[in-house]
Parts: sequence; structure tokens; C-alpha cells
Amino acid sequence: MDLANRVKTITPSSTLAITAKAKDLKSQGYDVIGLGAGEPDFNTPTYIMNAAKKSMDDGMTKYTPAGGVPELKQAIMSKLKTDNDLTYTTDQIIVSTGAKHALYTLFQVLLNTGDEVIVPSPYWVSYPEQVKLAGGKPVYVNALEQSDFKVTPEELEEAITSKTKAVIINSPSNPTGMMYNKEELERLGEICLKHGILIVSDEIYEKLIYTHDAHVSIGALSHPLKEQTVVINGLSKSHAMTGWRIGYAAGPSYIIKAMSTLASHSTSNPTSIAQYAALAAYKTDEDASKMMKKAFAERLDVLYDLIVNIPGITCVKPKGAFYLFPNVEEAIAMNGFEHTDEWVTALLEEEKVALVPGSGFGSPGNVRLSYAASIESLKEAAKRIKRFVVNHQS
Repeated sequence: MDLANRVKTITPSSTLAITAKAKDLKSQGYDVIGLGAGEPDFNTPTYIMNAAKKSMDDGMTKYTPAGGVPELKQAIMSKLKTDNDLTYTTDQIIVSTGAKHALYTLFQVLLNTGDEVIVPSPYWVSYPEQVKLAGGKPVYVNALEQSDFKVTPEELEEAITSKTKAVIINSPSNPTGMMYNKEELERLGEICLKHGILIVSDEIYEKLIYTHDAHVSIGALSHPLKEQTVVINGLSKSHAMTGWRIGYAAGPSYIIKAMSTLASHSTSNPTSIAQYAALAAYKTDEDASKMMKKAFAERLDVLYDLIVNIPGITCVKPKGAFYLFPNVEEAIAMNGFEHTDEWVTALLEEEKVALVPGSGFGSPGNVRLSYAASIESLKEAAKRIKRFVVNHQS
């Protein structure tokens, strides 16, 4: 029996693929340094885990409303008001099974066959695949390294057609770590308002910024922009809760209502226990991201200095998230490889360092390195990468 056409166009996640290969080598006894995974290497804070245990003891193990328990929605509303100067009501919030599922559900209720979504490149691997699964068409706008991987208003407007339904803005970005400032968002917002385009603002890395630049949520810039924006966020990165799968979307009530209806027929509801864990995460005064942010900032400085001193590799220093996205085109040519995927595979096989090829992010001349690892591991990884590049010089 043949598979549905909609799944035949999906490209497997390059991040999960390289992580799986690294784990396989590790299981064979090799000393593998994995810099491919997109998650903090810290455990979930104890107070959050204790809240989950208490919720089980209290019997909070039943079905919840499809869009999330009211208490968590209230906590999310408070968070958005305090951190982002955004005011929402409960009917404008949906809790989802991770931020990824919030995006998936949004595109499912938003897109008809042939609708276009502008996807700035480099992009997170799942954006275009989710658009395609909803019957839409991803339209890529290449953001140049010279512009710090940021799309200009002119480039955005040039990509807009009569079929454009939405644009994705991911700041701070996966995989580049870049972020838009207020003025840049205002100019992009003007274009979106002019053409009536929905803004999908993915802000999952907002708590992990290592400069004095402030995170700005585009919906907070004006009421018209808020009415034309869906904010996507969650606790995976900010509270080291990747496995708990709690994310959320905030936006116009008619969109959120449609997302909740769809969720009621797919997931029923996010896991009840994880929701109460998330509630504890947002209701405490403890800043779970503070310790991680300090550690990531130190690792960034160490790894960046080591990577840019490797022959044939250049890199724009990121401001947020926990990735480097260096350009390795010169190193690949110098080493005699045809493309990045081949270079990354050889690096893993020979030096046991796992990176993610940029092809999965729409930027085949780059690789993504996660610095969600110990400084010792990062130093050793850089040492091995440099050895690999030098040994393969032709």
C-alpha cells in the first residue's frame, strides 16, 4: 500500500539524524562528542520536578481541556505581560505539546493548498516541512552572513505575492543565534501590515541572550501588529524542559479557537503532569535560565575563539540561543570534499565529532555547532575539528 503524498515530500530532520548516528557510534564504545542536539545539557530544575510529583500525588492525572488548564493559561498570560508587554485573555492562549506542535497546529488551521509562507533562510529545519504538510508552499528569502543573517524589509517585500499568508520571524534564531532589534522589527512589521500578512513570531530562545541587546516581541510594538501576530514560545529552552513537551501560542482568538478544536481531535490535551510542572516553572520567582545563561555565555566565548582560528572557517558571533553557525566552504574546498554533508560525515567517522550540516537549515555552506556541552568537551571538539581540517589539507 502506497503512502500519502503529503509525507513523501518531507525531509527527515538533519539534527535528529546526526544525533542518532552519534549515539550509535557511542554505543559501540567510541568517544563521540555530540554538538548536534538542540537542547540544554542541564537537568530540569528540582522545584519543577517536585511540582510534577506533587501533581501526581494530588491526582492531576486526568484529561484536561484541549487548550490547557486554566491556571497555566493564566500563568502564561502573566509571563507575556511581565516579560513582553503583551496583554492577552485566556481565549487567546493555547497550551500545546511543545512549541513545535504549536507551530504545526497553527499551519494546519491557517493554510490552504498553495498558500505561501515566507521562511527566512537559514531556518529551523521543521518550518518548511510543517508548511508543506499543511498544503502550503515555503518561500525562502536568503539572509546573508554580511547582514548577520537578517532579512531586510526590501527582501521581505520582494518575496510577497498574492498567495502570501504568513512570514516566520525567529529571534533569537536557530541556527544562527542572530536577533532583530526594535527598529528592524518595526520596519518588517510595516511591510506585513501593508500587505495583511500574519507574523509567526517564534521566541523560544528569548531567555538565552548573551549581549546587552533586549529581546523584543514584534507584537508589542503596536496594537495593529499584535492583532496580526501569533507568538510561539515554550519552556523547553528557558527551563531545560525539552522532554516535558510544553509550548504555547498566543494570538487572535479566532486562530487560537481553531487550533484548540484541532488539538481536541489530535492530542486531546498536553500531558497533565507536564502542565502542572510548567505552572510551577512560571509561578516561582526562581530564574531557571539565569544559571544556564551564564554557563552558555562562557562556553560561547571559549568555543567561538577556538573555531574562528581554524583554517578555512569563518563565523558571525551569535547574540543568543546556543549555537554557532560557521561558514566552512573554504575548509571543505581545502579538504577536497564536494559538499558539507560529506565533510560532516567524514569528521564524525574520523574524529568522532558530530555537527549538523547546514543543508538542513537552507545554508549548505555552513554547519551548526551546539555549545550545550561542557567547556572541556567544546575544547576537545575544536581541537579535533582543527586536526581534521589540517590533516585533510590538499
